[in-house]
Amino acid sequence: MRPLDGTRLVIASHNPGKLKEIAELLAPFGVEPLSAGAFGLPEPEETGESFEENAAIKAQAAAEGTGLPALADDSGLVVPALGGAPGIHSARWAGPGKDFSVAMARVERELAGKDDRRAHFVCALCLAWPDGDTATFLGRVDGELVWPPRGERGFGYDPMFRPEGYDLSFGEMEPRHKHAISHRAQAFEKFVAACFEGT
Repeated sequence: MRPLDGTRLVIASHNPGKLKEIAELLAPFGVEPLSAGAFGLPEPEETGESFEENAAIKAQAAAEGTGLPALADDSGLVVPALGGAPGIHSARWAGPGKDFSVAMARVERELAGKDDRRAHFVCALCLAWPDGDTATFLGRVDGELVWPPRGERGFGYDPMFRPEGYDLSFGEMEPRHKHAISHRAQAFEKFVAACFEGT
C-alpha cells in the first residue's frame, strides 16, 4: 500500500456532515482536508452497484479533477427486512432537498408490520491518486432501528440507528463516542493503518 505523500487531501463529498466528520478523523495526522466543492467540482453520477464502486467513482473523479490524492466515502443504511434497502440509495431516499426526516419516515413506513428491525451501516472509503491508482477500505456497524428518531447530533439516519450494545442512538451520542465505533471510523482505521502508520 502506498503511503500518502504531502498533506493535502481532497475529500470527494459535497455533504457538510460527512466533510466535518472526515475532517475530525483526519485532524491528528496533519492532513489538510480540502472539499471537492471548493474546487468547483460537480458531483459525479453514482452509477455503481455497490458502496465500493460508488466510492471509487467519486474518488477518481476528484483526483483527476484536482491533480491531488482524493478520499471518497460511500456509505448507507442497510435494512435486511427491506431487502437491503435503502443501501446505496440511502441519500436518494432523502429526496432532492436531502431531507433525512423524510428518508427516516419512509424507512419506518416500509417497516410497518415487520418485526425484524435489525440494520447496519456500511462505509466504503476509496483513496484515489491522480495516476489512477486506488485503494478501498470497508467498515460496518450493526444495530437496530428505533422510532421515533432520537437526538439532534450526527446526520443522515443517525437519529433512528441504535448500535448494538448501546442505549443511545447515533443521533444522541457525543461525536467522539460515535467516532470510536462507527462504520466510518472502522473504515478510517484501516485507511490510517495503510497510509500513515510506519511512514
